[in-house]
Amino acid sequence: MIIDLLSREHRNIEKLLLVLEQELAVFEREEQPDYEVVWAVICYFQVYPELYHHPQEEMVFKKLSARDPVAAADIGDLAAEHRAGAERLRRVVQAVESVLKNPDVLRHTVDDMIHDFIAHERRHIAMEERNFFPAAIKVLQPQDWAEIASTLTDQKDPLFSESVEERFDVVRKHILELEQEAEAERGLPDAAGNADEGRERSLPAHGRFRC
Repeated sequence: MIIDLLSREHRNIEKLLLVLEQELAVFEREEQPDYEVVWAVICYFQVYPELYHHPQEEMVFKKLSARDPVAAADIGDLAAEHRAGAERLRRVVQAVESVLKNPDVLRHTVDDMIHDFIAHERRHIAMEERNFFPAAIKVLQPQDWAEIASTLTDQKDPLFSESVEERFDVVRKHILELEQEAEAERGLPDAAGNADEGRERSLPAHGRFRC
């Protein structure tokens, strides 16, 4: 079901927000975060949620608006929220590029922009899971879901699928490390091996990373 797919993608997005949050904590300690990881996360948000996840949600919302305008009105303007999220992401890109150009840029400015992006993404996902998805499941008819499914492409998630794109290898590895750490904290065996220690955190030359 399409809602199951969208919910799974939400869980994947939360994993990336955790990665971004961890690197931000390194930045807040006035140390060098792993900019390759940060940039890979940014690229993912630009490549997949913006081009595939959000348009699918908006197709579902369009059907919901036709079936139950009151429920849709209670949710608000979903497309406008997505555009606002894209603008916050653009500011994050600018903030990271500023650091790459000038390591002496004001840290609190970068910190605030990234925290703002993370917080809004989490609130947006929570609203969709709490209000939007249940409303759609309640009122959409089988033909609605069939019409939505007919518009979907066979585009694979470039990070959370069986074929990870090379540019996302670094963040995939980092997510696995975080999961291993979480398992270790719960006292579970580390099936995937030990996480690498002492990741390089050198500041790269500006322009090295491109989506």
